[in-house]
Amino acid sequence: MMTRSARQEEVSMNIRRANNKDMERINELLFQVCLVHHRGRPDLFKKGARKYTDQQLKEIIADDTRPILVAVDDEDRVLGYAFCVFKQLKDDNILTDIKTLYIDDLCVDETLRGQHIGRSLYEAVLAFAREHQCYNVTLNVWSCNESAMKFYQSCGLVPYKVGMEKLL
Repeated sequence: MMTRSARQEEVSMNIRRANNKDMERINELLFQVCLVHHRGRPDLFKKGARKYTDQQLKEIIADDTRPILVAVDDEDRVLGYAFCVFKQLKDDNILTDIKTLYIDDLCVDETLRGQHIGRSLYEAVLAFAREHQCYNVTLNVWSCNESAMKFYQSCGLVPYKVGMEKLL
């Protein structure tokens, strides 16, 4: 898809669609994300849980409506990923007909953060969305994940709706 070089340590990378050989590494990164969420909201997120079974992950990788982009190094090792989902509203009573690319999950290996890998992945998602004639790119971020919120704000994302709760 695209090649980028990150500045800090000159990490050379390519961004492409994920395939089954990436599953082990994607699972490692999914565990990192789960741990961040568990630390922030242990009342909601289980420690050490898997978001997907291997079968579910294989199905997602094969599903063109749920593309996963991966940043890989020169040895084709996954450095980070962006799980995406195409969403399309049609004939809604109040909302316009738009096509959205929703970022379900974006993660860079915690040992590689600060090297612009996440920014490169995000820019690749934007390019992918434009290629597929999307109106916008959206995502949700947990308020307990301040570093992710700051990252997304630095990429130019702005809130378009806010989820709220009252614990009972």
